[in-house]
Amino acid sequence: MSRPRVQIVRLPHGAGLELPAYMTPQAAGLDLPAAVASPLAVAPGQIVLVPTGLALAIPPGYEGQVRPRSGLAIKQGLTVVNAPGTIDADYRGEVRVGLINLGPAPVTIERGDRVAQLIIAPVVQAELAEVAQLPPTTRGAGGFGHTG
Repeated sequence: MSRPRVQIVRLPHGAGLELPAYMTPQAAGLDLPAAVASPLAVAPGQIVLVPTGLALAIPPGYEGQVRPRSGLAIKQGLTVVNAPGTIDADYRGEVRVGLINLGPAPVTIERGDRVAQLIIAPVVQAELAEVAQLPPTTRGAGGFGHTG
């Protein structure tokens, strides 16, 4: 399988931080760093937008998915508020991570902390076809919890 080439620019406030990296040979996600100037305390229930100091050029046909890091989510309650966040291939601004503290205690984010992971994934754009009626299925319109 070929690997898409993602160009990356380190912004001035990201100087000195590690570039995102796969932490194991089979890892799906690249860890994103916090490019905060000083420690950032996130109170329970608080939402913050954390800069990464990075801008990307994701190739056409792909997207970036910003997802929580499982250790932060499970151990401290810190998760991505819009998980997964989407970075479109035509976006060239700074990657920032919206985090929410769902835990019972404040969490402090330090400069360089790995706050989220980035997945580069293929995207398929659908062709919509308006019809008068949808084809039937066994499930039909059964929604949340319909199977018990």
